[in-house]
Amino acid sequence: MLEQAERRDAGQALLGLAREATRAAEAILQDATVAVRTRVQGGRHAFDRHQRATHGLAWLATYVEGIRQAAAFAERAHQAGTLDEVKRLLVEIAIGEFLFQIAGGITMSQGEIVRPADLGLPAAAVAARMAGPLEALTDNGERRACLVSLLRDVHDLTVGGPEGDEALTSIREHVRKFTESEVTPRAHAWHLANDLIPLDVVAQMAELGVFGLTIPQRYGGMGLGKEMMCIVTEELSRSYIGIGSLGTRSEIAAELIAAGGTEEQKRVWLPKIASGATLPTAVFTEPDTGSDMASIKTRAIRHGDVYRIHGNKTWITHAARADLMVLLVRTNPDERGYRGLSLLLAEKPRGSDADPFPVAGMSGAEIEVLGYRGMKEYEIAFDGFEVPVSNLLGEVVGQGFKQLMQSFEAARIQTAARSVGVAQAAMEAALKYACERQQFGKPIVSFPRVADKIALMAAEILIARQLTYFAAHRKDSGERCDLEAGMAKLLAARVAWSAADNAVQIHGGNGFALEFPVSRLLCDARILSIFEGTAEIQANVIARRLLDDAG
Repeated sequence: MLEQAERRDAGQALLGLAREATRAAEAILQDATVAVRTRVQGGRHAFDRHQRATHGLAWLATYVEGIRQAAAFAERAHQAGTLDEVKRLLVEIAIGEFLFQIAGGITMSQGEIVRPADLGLPAAAVAARMAGPLEALTDNGERRACLVSLLRDVHDLTVGGPEGDEALTSIREHVRKFTESEVTPRAHAWHLANDLIPLDVVAQMAELGVFGLTIPQRYGGMGLGKEMMCIVTEELSRSYIGIGSLGTRSEIAAELIAAGGTEEQKRVWLPKIASGATLPTAVFTEPDTGSDMASIKTRAIRHGDVYRIHGNKTWITHAARADLMVLLVRTNPDERGYRGLSLLLAEKPRGSDADPFPVAGMSGAEIEVLGYRGMKEYEIAFDGFEVPVSNLLGEVVGQGFKQLMQSFEAARIQTAARSVGVAQAAMEAALKYACERQQFGKPIVSFPRVADKIALMAAEILIARQLTYFAAHRKDSGERCDLEAGMAKLLAARVAWSAADNAVQIHGGNGFALEFPVSRLLCDARILSIFEGTAEIQANVIARRLLDDAG
């Protein structure tokens, strides 16, 4: 272990290196933005035609922000006197890996790599900009081996949390105590049986305040910020993504009602959501629309004091048990595109597995899925289902898409936090198994390629966590954060899948066995780059923001 003076000197050296790496990465991003913007000046068709370049720019920008946030984390830890050897190594490995990928090729997904040439940049020029940091961070795996050796003796592997904030630290510990007692021992059985999360667990979550975290106190909530929401979501998802995602239903509904509802709608619904008495669900997606919400076809036809709903929805999470649907519909069938859409607060009775939708004008069935269980997915058909006109969100017609867009920042930050929680669980499972599994007379963690996987998981999780907290902090500060939220969600989802996949590989054949929880983590992680905006759609949105801002 390093002595105090050596730690201080090592910390100072790291900060200098991190600043140099950040400057180099930012300069490359600036060059790439100019080059890609020149290609897409022909408008939307040019933008789509050069998708490899535009989406590659989004990934490059995400990597640069990740490096920036890793450097900022090191600065904060150094100032607080908590930049120990584990954190120093994690930051060095994370920044080094991201720099090497920028120079040689960024992995957008398995089989898709964007290289400098795809962005209009000569590879030699990119490497030259980063020559100093790249040389300093080349070590033939020594840092990774040292990190994993240290991690074997670390009690709490959650590195990079909100240090120095006692309130955030306390709530993390409180939630972890709950999950380790009530969720983790039972989660895999729920997954294998495809059971709904038991209502006694839902009730305990309500007592913890999970459903009312960010709802203002005057409406029965705790009035906390998005950063606290990230802490809670991450811890819940570390134990079981279904638990973390149950909170998402309430977060989305409450965000929409708080931002766009009338005072009466806030007074009626927010206290019920905060207490857990009302479990909401989001009913947006349709069979033929996916991410193209301008093509929504489900109609809401007014008859006196009610709207009658006709159409089909799909991939509706927790639909049978939910009490309230936030329902996206077309209230003006003659108005094409986004302008004809509205949101309804549609109350419904709770259903069961035998009778999921016991109400007139509404029917549906469960969609069997690989993972992300505990709430279940449904397709729904509406044939005259009635919603009072007074339940039109904000009592304004044609504002549904605009209202929905206002909730995307929070939803994507929350999804990023879920991803970090799943990735953390995968890394912890991989390390534990690698330390216990003996092969050829020694634990498999002793083999460099096993240790390398674990070290890279930990390093990527650190950056994904910092990006997520950064986006949440901007949201709490009242700043626009759609770009940062999108980056956090884009990266964290990929990190979760990579961590789960590598954890299964470390488990070998046992990872493919249903009895091992790591098989569940793989199934759960796969959905994260799909919902709340697919990775492709997310990259598209990020690229448009970057290029618009550059213009």
